[in-house]
Amino acid sequence: MGNVLKGKVAVVTGSGQGIGRAIAIGLAQEGAKVVTNNRKRGSTGKAILTEKQMKSLDKKKGEWVESEMASISGDAETTAQTIKKMGWEAVAFFGDITDFDVAEKLIQTAVDSFGKIDILVNVAGAFGFSPIEKMTEELWDKVTLIKPKGYFNTIRHAAPYMIKQKWGRIINCTSKAWNGDVIKHAEYCAANAGVVGLTKAVAIELWTKGITCNAFSPFAKTRASYELEAYTGVVSGEDIPFIINRKVTSPRPAVSMLDITPGPEYIAPFVCYLASDAAEKISGSVFTLGGNTVSMYSEPVHSRNITKFDKKPWTVEELMQQAPRGLFIGYENIAENPM
Repeated sequence: MGNVLKGKVAVVTGSGQGIGRAIAIGLAQEGAKVVTNNRKRGSTGKAILTEKQMKSLDKKKGEWVESEMASISGDAETTAQTIKKMGWEAVAFFGDITDFDVAEKLIQTAVDSFGKIDILVNVAGAFGFSPIEKMTEELWDKVTLIKPKGYFNTIRHAAPYMIKQKWGRIINCTSKAWNGDVIKHAEYCAANAGVVGLTKAVAIELWTKGITCNAFSPFAKTRASYELEAYTGVVSGEDIPFIINRKVTSPRPAVSMLDITPGPEYIAPFVCYLASDAAEKISGSVFTLGGNTVSMYSEPVHSRNITKFDKKPWTVEELMQQAPRGLFIGYENIAENPM
């Protein structure tokens, strides 16, 4: 392919399959030596459907889900082997980045294997669906311990090496859910909002050290995409989040989200760009990547304000009078009208 990243060393968490795998391969194709990673050997299993739910599917639909997922399954070792078969360099590391010490060993693997760490791409993640009033502590921790806690762990251990060499690229995977607009998905919204906050804070703090930090929200076909096709067949309508709002009546619907969802390989080029010298001035930004479209989020701004020009605090009565006239002119309630 190219040599944009020749001589660089990259770590990609969550690179056993899907988006992380595509990014790891893309980085290698541009000349980087790559450390691949996921929690354990073998496919990490299903992201959404439980075994009980899988058994409740009709036979044809169940066979379709299993077949499609098997075709894209893998782990850190299979990704590393793919990279090496293509003529590039890679080593696999199995371990859970939610463990502070394991994250340190992951970064150390890059240093021990290739002499340094230049690029860190955090893609690892987890999610599940639950109304907030029924959500378990287990589900909350499962999701938020990876994002942003696990991302902090890897950044914490990679940063000293990057600071010493005065060069580094940190790229974190978030989701459109960071806006908080995915119903019955509060833990995932919180986790990805945390990634955005972490990304911006790290970008500002490490800017003078020659290190950039950005985030990307991907839209791509992954193992979860196939599970979502079957999800409505095994849960009641009231438990289905708004992003899955159609009835599935066949093994694979005639009109499917899978038909319009681009593959994960489309994500890799822009991530490689952010990891390159060409992107040295880009930091603290959040992008949406899907197919051949790259979008950049605007920065939050204060849209309106009201000020009381005396030393006494606002009274509730004053606010009841003035807020509708200034602060809430043209106000749209996102809870009532989600995007």
